[in-house]
This record gives sequence, C-alpha cells and structure tokens, in this order.
Amino acid sequence: MTTTQTAAPVLEAVDAGLEASLDRLRELLSIPSVSTDPAYAGDVRRAAEWCAGQLADIGFESAVLDTTGHPIVYAEAGPADAPTVLYYGHYDVQPPDPVELWDSPPFEPQIVDAEHGRRIVARGAVDDKGQLMTFVEAFRAWRRVHGEFPVRIKVMLEGEEESGSPSLEPFLEAERERLAADACVVCDTGMWDVDTPAITYMLRGLVYLQVTLHGPSHDLHSGMYGGAVPNPNNVLARILARLHDESGRVQVPGFYDDVRELSSEEKAAWDALGFDDVGFLAGAGIAADGGMGEAGRSVLERVWSRPTCDVNGMWGGYTGRGAKTVIPAHASAKISCRLVAEQDAQAIRQSLEQFIRDLVPAGCRVEFEHFGCDDAIRVPTESRWLSAAAAGLEDVYGRKAALIGTGGSIPVVGMFQEILGIDSLLVGFGLDDDRMHSPNEKFEVRCFHGGIRSHAAILARFAEMTGG
Repeated sequence: MTTTQTAAPVLEAVDAGLEASLDRLRELLSIPSVSTDPAYAGDVRRAAEWCAGQLADIGFESAVLDTTGHPIVYAEAGPADAPTVLYYGHYDVQPPDPVELWDSPPFEPQIVDAEHGRRIVARGAVDDKGQLMTFVEAFRAWRRVHGEFPVRIKVMLEGEEESGSPSLEPFLEAERERLAADACVVCDTGMWDVDTPAITYMLRGLVYLQVTLHGPSHDLHSGMYGGAVPNPNNVLARILARLHDESGRVQVPGFYDDVRELSSEEKAAWDALGFDDVGFLAGAGIAADGGMGEAGRSVLERVWSRPTCDVNGMWGGYTGRGAKTVIPAHASAKISCRLVAEQDAQAIRQSLEQFIRDLVPAGCRVEFEHFGCDDAIRVPTESRWLSAAAAGLEDVYGRKAALIGTGGSIPVVGMFQEILGIDSLLVGFGLDDDRMHSPNEKFEVRCFHGGIRSHAAILARFAEMTGG
C-alpha cells in the first residue's frame, strides 16, 4: 500500500455511497434464495450469479462454481505476491415461513424507521446477505478510491449454509490450493450492542439428529388397543423427559466429561461486559424468574460456555383439527446438542443414541437420522490478524471491540481450520433483536453502514500489518 492508500478517503466514499449500497442490498434481498427447498433452486443460482456479477463489476475475477448441490461464488483480486485474506459469507436464506406473520412480504425488502433509525426488513437481511454485502461494498469503495487492493483478496460465498452445507467439505478438499490464505474473515456473527463492535472467539459445536420410535405395525384404535400395546408418543415423551435432571443438567453419560470451566480471566472479562440477563430473557418473552438451564450459571455462561441438549420438534399420530382417537405406529423428535470446546461431537452423538436405545422398551424399536455433527471452535485471541481487525473496528467505533462467545454454530470455521489450516476472524454486525430465522428479520442501517466502514478500516490495518 502506498502512503496515499489510507482508509480516510475510502470511508468518505462509503458514506457518500450508502444509499446506492442499500439499493444493491435490496436487489439481492429480493431474490428468494431458499437453499433447503428444491423449488427455489433456480433462485439460489440467480442469487449466486448476481453476487458474482457484483464482484466482477468491482474488478474481481469471479465465477459461479458448481458443486454437488448449490453453487459457490468464488472471486479473487489484488497483488498475487501479497499476503492473502479469504472472506466468507453465504447468500442462501432460511424459508420465510410462517409468511402470515410478516408485516411485509419477506422478499420485498422494506426500509422502515425504528428505535435505532432506519432498518431494512426482509428474509436474509442480517443472515447473511446484509452482512456479506458489508465487505463487498467496502471493496467497492476501496477500489473506486485507490484503484488496487493492498492485499490479495479471495471471496467465497456459499449457497448451502442454511441447509447443512452438504457440499462444502468436498469443495474445500478439492479447492484447497485455490482457497489457500493467511487468514479468513467470516461475517456471520454479531456486535455486542448497537454502539460496540465485537469479535467472536468461541463458537459452540452441534450434534443434530432425528429419532423415530416405531411401535405397532399400523395406527390403532385407542379404545380397542389402548393400555394393551405401547404408544410411541407416550414412550418417546418419557424418554425425552429423561434427558435432563431437575437442575437442568443433561443426563447423557459422559456429556460433561471434557467440559472445562471458564478461566478466572475469561469470567472477569465476561462480567465486565455488563450483560443484562433480565433484558435478554424479556426479549424472548420470558419473565425474569422464568429462565432455565444449569443451576448456578449466568445466562452468558449457559449460552456461550456450557453444552445443551434440546428437543427442536416432536410429532406423532393425529395432529389435525378435531379428534381422532388413534395410537400411532410411529413418533419422532428432532434433538440438537450445542457443544463447547474439548467435547468430541462424534462421541456425544454415539452416547446420546445409546442413552435413547437403553430406554426403548420391548415392543418398540428406534432408528436415527443425522443432520450434523461438528465440534466447537475457539479462535486464538493472540493472533496478529485479530489484533489488526480489532484496531480497525476501534478506528470506526471509537471504542475497543468486545471479545465474545456465541451460542450458535458456524461449521465452516472448523472446516477452514481442519482443511485449509487457517483461523477465522469472526467479525459481524448483527444484533440480538434482528429476528434471525424469524418473521420480520431485519438489519439496522446503522449496523450495515458501520459494517462497510469497518471492513474498509480493517483492510487498511491489514495493509499496515503486512507492510503493504
């Protein structure tokens, strides 16, 4: 980077171009790229082609690369002999259901006034189209001002993050050389609050399975057979109720064996954040005394550093309107375990399945279907790349970035570590109340704007760090 390639004129360009940036975000949000539903496959590809076209307009060499599932957008720009940063985002979105709960059509983005100023409301606004557009628009402004990038930039945009990323691992294995980088920036996380940026260094892992309990060979009349045959609904409910004890601890054998306690330094840093437990629960519609989880743990401990086991869905028998007196042949439930560092996801899954098998009575049999098995991630906080990103965030917000954990899982971070050998900088601009995956998903315009400015400032800090 020459001495004239500073962040200041880029930030001015970002500010001047904000409305045009919002217009482009609205274009992307209007494409219903729902990856989990085959009916939207054409729209998913259309979103990929739109993203590739935007990167090409900025000056990237970009392409839409086919996988065994939805395509991946890949792009490169910048000097080939410079340090390389890989940027990751995903352009696919969750289904909009239930559509009737939206205040406006989910794929007709609206900008409305609210507490923090303007916000954009649409499916994918914060997860993850708005977030990926923060770095795309930062690149656009940088290129317009300076004409070249100070580091080699690679961009990878996935189209299956919301449907389990089935094609991602083989893609990373096949494209290992193409994707080689010194660091990775993942923009799919959040801020501490609307005024305080954050870098996430802890991600929980995930075990997700479906259990189906089979009983009679077919549905039976409850008057004729009730009390004489096992009812899969009753049996499965009893099994699920055994997952936790009265204090909220998971009863699966070995579940806590590898869970380590927070260090005193980490606990002190988390306490200093001033997290509002009561406000957090209120945001979910829960009274202050209505929280659950392991006894004696704060909310932050429960959602950042402790493992969980939850039933995400359960069904069996007749669920329509009115009455139908039936003993069902089958009952099913979806179960997810959020895991923390040091836990072995494969071992936890096996133990959970064995725990359930041991509780299945004679006259029933059980089968499992698997949807995910990923270890938790801790990102080294002493990384010079993380220090540079933190400095860039402070340049924009005028305050230090909080180092935080998150209760969610981003499997690609672990894949980048294992397959590409690089750690990720988890820099995001979402807020807790953005209604991710829910009706009326939104992204605050001030967060979108701050995200674009931050990526420009971080890019300048990367250049300083590498001597560019």
